[in-house]
Amino acid sequence: MEKHLSELNPQLSVDCVIFGFTGEHLKVLLIERNDQAAHVLPESKPAKKGSLNKKSIPNKSKLPGDLIHLGEDLDEAAKRILFELTGLKDIFLHQFSVFGNPGRTSNTEDREWLEAISGLTIKRVVTTAYFSLVEINNSSSKNELTHNASWHDIKQLPPLTFDHEEIILAGLESLRKEIRFEPICFKLLPEKFTIRQIQTLYEVILDQALDNRNFRKKLLKADYIEPLNIKQRGVAHKPAMYYHFNEQKYEESRKDILQYNF
Repeated sequence: MEKHLSELNPQLSVDCVIFGFTGEHLKVLLIERNDQAAHVLPESKPAKKGSLNKKSIPNKSKLPGDLIHLGEDLDEAAKRILFELTGLKDIFLHQFSVFGNPGRTSNTEDREWLEAISGLTIKRVVTTAYFSLVEINNSSSKNELTHNASWHDIKQLPPLTFDHEEIILAGLESLRKEIRFEPICFKLLPEKFTIRQIQTLYEVILDQALDNRNFRKKLLKADYIEPLNIKQRGVAHKPAMYYHFNEQKYEESRKDILQYNF
């Protein structure tokens, strides 16, 4: 069922930084913004369809995001955006900041584009930013292509709309802080992984080399990192053991540490 334009809030939005890991590089999912592939969610109905001017509004990339609906919870808006873009439900979502600089929509081209796809007069938009972690192979290519989305290396970002580069970098900094205290990195990995894969992921996110011996020693101290007694096959080097993250064991050990295991 379509939402009427009056149900869209022209001053509040949600933007999502969706991270993915290829095994070697950290990626972020972006949408190419143009008049034909603008990310208009099904609930939105542009009142100015066809009013975008290709000459005045050049193609750029943007974060997955949308104006929220009146009465819509922020978390629900973020989940809606993520599902329509990746085809996934119940994926990791972390609210990390709010961006309310009055100059966010001062760029005429960006503001005209937003007004064209929303059908609303836009003066100022405050956005709540989330980051999400997706195992790339689990995301739906069909959904990504529908919204003209593609993965981009975090170190090679294309020209972006609004303050989306600032949001991405803030999301990356938040991710760096979170992985030092919570094992959320496993959301980016397949169910079975090697120690080398985990270390590479940490090195890519933290942008620094880690000592192999110390990393392995610290990681294997945790009883929730379980060996699967399965090794790699068809590799040129010595096959490595696969491991699994036991989330239930982690939650139990976390309760014990915090001493509220009822």
